Amino acid sequence: MVEESRAEPINRRALAGIAVLASLIAMVALGLAAFAEPQKAQKVQNIVLVHGAFADASSWSGVITRLQKAGYRVRAVQLALDSFEEDVARTRNVLAAQPGPTLLVGHSFGGAIITEAGSSAPNVVGLVYESAFAPDQGESMKAIVTRGPAPPGARAFRPDKAGGLWLDVDSFKEVFAADVDDDQARVMAAVQKPIASSELMSERAFGKPAWRGHPSWYLVTEQDLMLPPDAQRAFAKRMGATVQSLAASHAAMVSHPDEVAAFILRAAAGPAKMAAAQ
Repeated sequence: MVEESRAEPINRRALAGIAVLASLIAMVALGLAAFAEPQKAQKVQNIVLVHGAFADASSWSGVITRLQKAGYRVRAVQLALDSFEEDVARTRNVLAAQPGPTLLVGHSFGGAIITEAGSSAPNVVGLVYESAFAPDQGESMKAIVTRGPAPPGARAFRPDKAGGLWLDVDSFKEVFAADVDDDQARVMAAVQKPIASSELMSERAFGKPAWRGHPSWYLVTEQDLMLPPDAQRAFAKRMGATVQSLAASHAAMVSHPDEVAAFILRAAAGPAKMAAAQ
């Protein structure tokens, strides 16, 4: 009986040791899985689109239907364009709601939004810029927009008494959407969203840009009168972005939805390919 009573604690200790060892093995396995997961997680599941000044989320309509048909979950952020911080917060909220790896796409002023919002979003795996601003750390919007001569489209700027900046309705098609169908361009001019002048003239310095930590793609619109093609190429060059040019106006997502969607789809496949090559 004495021997049996002594053996029992030994067995219990042995079992406890086995349990601890099993737990350690499980933790190591989970750790290895967690280490490997970022590689698997690079496959894009979601695409978030961010519009710019003088437009709204509906400007992505043609692109959205094409991306959805390709099997992606797509969201287009609706910006207010009167507070940069609030628009960044709106974008981050949409990003946080996406279940899995996400490609972030910005047009025009939306490029500044994704540059800021994407830097703190853990599910963002790549960024796409379409004729968009791509600020670097320490720069301000005022410094960017006042660098060099004003673009041709600036002649159509119309400030209002509330501090908003609009495009002249009669000049809208010419400077913003020259290659868009006439009827559609008139609708775009009628529903345009103004941007607060204080946003374009902001001296607030940008933080570390999202494109420094993620692969990036840039679609240059060669017939752009709002953001000069040379400026677009300069943004793309310093980002080290994958670049494609398109003979289109500033509103390429409306006038050339096939080409814009194809470029975004190419980018969506990019992070997975990069992970597979590592």
